[in-house]
Amino acid sequence: QRIYYLSLEFYMGRTLQNTMVNLGLQNACDEAIYQLGLDLEELEEIEEDAGLGNGGLGRLAACFLDSMATLGLAAYGYGIRYEFGIFNQKIVDGWQVEEADDWLRYGNPWEKARPEYMLPVHFYGRVDHTPEGVKWIDTQVVLAMPYDTPVPGYKNNTVNTMRLWSAKAPNDFNLQEFNVGDYIEAVLDRNLAENISRVLYPNDNFFEGKELRLKQEYFVVAATLQDIIRRFKSSKFGCRDPVRTCFETFPDKVAIQLNDTHPALSIPELMRILVDVEKVDWDKAWEITKRTCAYTNHTVLPEALERWPVSMFEKLLPRHLEIIYALNQMHLDRVAALYPGDIDRLRRMSVIEEGDCKRINMAHLCVIGSHAVNGVARIHSDIVKNSVFKDFYELEPEKFQNKTNGITPRRWLLLCNPGLADVIAEKIGEGFITDLSQLQKLLDFINNETFIRDVAKVKQENKLKFAAYLEEQYKVKINPSSMFDVQVKRIHEYKRQLLNCLHAITLYNRIRSNPSKSFVPRTIMIGGKAAPGYHMAKMIIKLITSIGEVINNDPYVGDRLKVIFLENYRVSLAEKVIPAADLSQQISTAGTEASGTGNMKFMVNGALTIGTMDGANVEMAEEAGEENLFIFGMRVEDVEALDRQGYNAREYYERLPELRQAIDQISSGFFSPRDPGCFRDVVNMLMYHDRFKVFADYEAYIKCQGQVDQLFMDPREWTKKVIRNIACSGKFSSDRTIMEYAREIWGVEPSATKIPPPNLPRD
Repeated sequence: QRIYYLSLEFYMGRTLQNTMVNLGLQNACDEAIYQLGLDLEELEEIEEDAGLGNGGLGRLAACFLDSMATLGLAAYGYGIRYEFGIFNQKIVDGWQVEEADDWLRYGNPWEKARPEYMLPVHFYGRVDHTPEGVKWIDTQVVLAMPYDTPVPGYKNNTVNTMRLWSAKAPNDFNLQEFNVGDYIEAVLDRNLAENISRVLYPNDNFFEGKELRLKQEYFVVAATLQDIIRRFKSSKFGCRDPVRTCFETFPDKVAIQLNDTHPALSIPELMRILVDVEKVDWDKAWEITKRTCAYTNHTVLPEALERWPVSMFEKLLPRHLEIIYALNQMHLDRVAALYPGDIDRLRRMSVIEEGDCKRINMAHLCVIGSHAVNGVARIHSDIVKNSVFKDFYELEPEKFQNKTNGITPRRWLLLCNPGLADVIAEKIGEGFITDLSQLQKLLDFINNETFIRDVAKVKQENKLKFAAYLEEQYKVKINPSSMFDVQVKRIHEYKRQLLNCLHAITLYNRIRSNPSKSFVPRTIMIGGKAAPGYHMAKMIIKLITSIGEVINNDPYVGDRLKVIFLENYRVSLAEKVIPAADLSQQISTAGTEASGTGNMKFMVNGALTIGTMDGANVEMAEEAGEENLFIFGMRVEDVEALDRQGYNAREYYERLPELRQAIDQISSGFFSPRDPGCFRDVVNMLMYHDRFKVFADYEAYIKCQGQVDQLFMDPREWTKKVIRNIACSGKFSSDRTIMEYAREIWGVEPSATKIPPPNLPRD
């Protein structure tokens, strides 16, 4: 059985160190490079990040590849080889400026082009219904060129493949047309076809219905499915046909996991191939398709759901539109039979949304076309069942599952925090690297003075190293004995970086009004990219940098408080900042962050969490004990109650003097003296249309931050809590997540057997 993980994003970061770690070669390479008079770390810093993702969803795919290889699964990652990944972020005058990420400029040593497996992908054209069956004709062809990147498992001699497709124009592109002989124009037009794999759409949790994006989605799906079917037909198993034309065994040999709805076209495309090309009976084809596909939902935010205009499909993928209509009809007939006369239910459950612009709801298509649908943390999976897909859950409850996200302990502990990994291995051995639940053994050492001292020492070294990096790269001096208070993630209103800002301002005002009092020194670090078209997110960055400008240059404050914006946050920067963090901020409005995975990285790296009961924070609190995290604010039920009652921001503004002072300062231009009206949009949003209820959690947040300060003043108790958190983080390994996918969705058993190395004869 082969697993195919389909994703439009793979946020891989750098590959050199990860390859050395997984092959067990790091010390050997270190030594060899040292003897050549070079510094391995300096070499590693030269490699570009493969930034083929926006954030959580793309990084999850990368962690999953690592875990699938480490668990010995026959798994393939399939996606697009974007020529330009997520933009590089520059901060100019406090504003975000985007720069193209030309990551392939000096070549990519980890990839191997495979022109022998190049495949055609069709667009546009028309559908011909003939007596011999349906034909999709007069199409435009784009070629998909595969590039393979090896994915090594951890010390098990398994190497899987990530295959990324690049778009190529065929040689007769635009020349076959009764062209008036403008040969030069025609050759230049090859760019139009090749633009498909040019650039990653930089939106996180937001749907932008552009035709080029739909082309990208179909491009990866069409190329991948041809590859999957080629491999199925040529394999030795299954039916006895010489050239396997029987697809009965297809779902037993092939599992397709859809990472969000982006590869949803796999469902109609597989139907098209089975019915139109392979001449499988429609109902049989539908059964095969459903048993093959499974869908992971990543968000409940309505603005993130993919809803494509029917008119766009009609033009670009006419046959797929017909198939979707037929599937929807079948689906609605079934619903109507079960709920006679319930017209509203039919409207709610249709794949086609009626209205001024008819749209295809890709999430509904995924749910009806898959045998399993999962959320990515328990609270999110419950919301999926009880609200987003409530009607579908009532219809087929057995379809819906939870698979709480995880992170790979190879990159996110061993590679990025070798000091901590060593201290842990000293006490409990190295088994935790492939079985993170073994970290529980650390509970025996919570009161062990040497261990407490060692863990604190590693953290302090990581902080010194990061402080030196910040000084070297960005010329900012920070106090390494201050609390490193970190919020790094994409900038989004629902993630509430604004709540963090209000705390920073409140802290500043308290120091100003009481300069002689002793305060716990803090360095507040906020980092993350804003989607280029997301105005409010860009304003939030400007606000953070403006607050920093004022606070960092106020002599009354000194080094008791600093606010730093971490420029160009990406995988390789996460590997530096996370091991140095004391406090991890996970403060989204309850019910909005599907899971979060940064939260897990901080936990395993010895930071304490301040957070809401949202996403995987809930399960982190359950594992470590709620008293070992700083949990504050509304729960999902409270948010719903407040929605029914009506959220009135002004009421909090009137009632809480420190909140009012902070808002008045932002509003009056205290933080933007050059342009006093700079932040009126931000204040106006917070006061009159804040969907994410920042003020409602302000009081509880400030109070909770006070408890953080209290504990930080007792380093021994702080470190004991840190140890307990690390010891309880085992559940959040992507190895555990993938084992659950394998057993409960794909129907395969992971194997811990190390295959013999290539220099030894195989059995």
